[in-house]
Amino acid sequence: MTTSEQLFEKAKTLIPGGVNSPVRAFRAVGGSPLFIKSAKGPYLYDEDGRQYIELINSWGPMILGHAFEPVEKAVRDAIQYSFSFGAPTRKEVEMAELITAMVPSVEKVRMVNSGTEATMAAIRVARGFTGRDKIIKFEGCYHGHGDSFLIAAGSGAMTMGVPDSPGVTKATAADTLTAPYNDLAAVEVLLENNQNQVAAVILEPVVGNMGCVLPEPGFLEGIRSLCDKYGTLLIFDEVMTGFRLSKGGAQERFGITPDLTTMGKIIGGGMPVGAYGGRADIMNQVSPAGPIYQAGTLSGNPIAMSAGMAMLHYLNEHPEVYTRLETIGDKLVNGFRKGLQKAGLNYTINHIGSMFTLFMTGRPVSNFSDAKSCDVPLFGRYFHAMLDRGVYLAPSQFESLFLSIALTDDLVDQIIQANEESLLEVIK
Repeated sequence: MTTSEQLFEKAKTLIPGGVNSPVRAFRAVGGSPLFIKSAKGPYLYDEDGRQYIELINSWGPMILGHAFEPVEKAVRDAIQYSFSFGAPTRKEVEMAELITAMVPSVEKVRMVNSGTEATMAAIRVARGFTGRDKIIKFEGCYHGHGDSFLIAAGSGAMTMGVPDSPGVTKATAADTLTAPYNDLAAVEVLLENNQNQVAAVILEPVVGNMGCVLPEPGFLEGIRSLCDKYGTLLIFDEVMTGFRLSKGGAQERFGITPDLTTMGKIIGGGMPVGAYGGRADIMNQVSPAGPIYQAGTLSGNPIAMSAGMAMLHYLNEHPEVYTRLETIGDKLVNGFRKGLQKAGLNYTINHIGSMFTLFMTGRPVSNFSDAKSCDVPLFGRYFHAMLDRGVYLAPSQFESLFLSIALTDDLVDQIIQANEESLLEVIK
């Protein structure tokens, strides 16, 4: 029994399911999860000393690779002044200034501790600002584990077979309306049938939690127009896409201006951080400026702010990062396609910049229903074949991969070779 297997057996006696986030349990791919001891650059090292080239990057934050020196130095420098104050700091002001400069739609911003906190707060603010109760979300979009979002959720909820979590009340569910992603007509029907009742439409501008799913041409523009028509706020959940698809996020890449934006992952440089922000007139309703309450003891934590600022400053000052990520993504995806064609498999790859997913289906994937057509057992065999060759993928068919600039051309070639060998193995 490996060290990871021993730790997992012990963890199951102490932690629900043995993990602190469901997808980590490997139930979607079979087998036992690896317990990670350390990471550096493009590599993970498990408790048994094995090395893996990884394509998750902590589910997105490590866009510059693990333990990137400027970020690591910023954390070391900050720690000497203590870990938390529960009081305002200069760094919070500087972080807010940096975010508002990089994301023009964000005129004011509030720091929190996770993406889930950010989306929960954004929905409360939208309801308080509009005086309306209902929200519209999209099937397969995951916005954290807040009650309002665990209706037709993707990601872990999907792979665990619990798309609607027990503990979510019928009243909460009734206030959450759902539509298929990329279906403008369905959204318009919901808005028309619930006039003056919908506070916000919330969506991932590029979905990462049913696998990587891109908006079809005109979809985001259409949502913006519908929100304007019906007096509904548009919330972009950019916890994954923020500062990844461009320094201004997906909204910059697609040229769409939301009313509110939620952020996380990259803004913390790997530390637990989230944020929500948007138009000043909306954000001025947040306490203590306004009546909508939200608070957090560790919000704006000085260590997290230091890591996040080091990360964002680097991205802001080095636009070549995004050029390099596009190159890496294109090379990997093209290499994967050649391997899939050689193996004779039906497949779909959705790809944008440094995000992509290989779907084990020949059907185009543009929504939750399409994603569910995948051959999940085949993906599980493929995942383990790649793992055996030293490549760590997301342990679920329904997750995006996230690339970092730590991937060299030689490593990309190794991954492409591992992909071809793995595909040929699983079709035997």
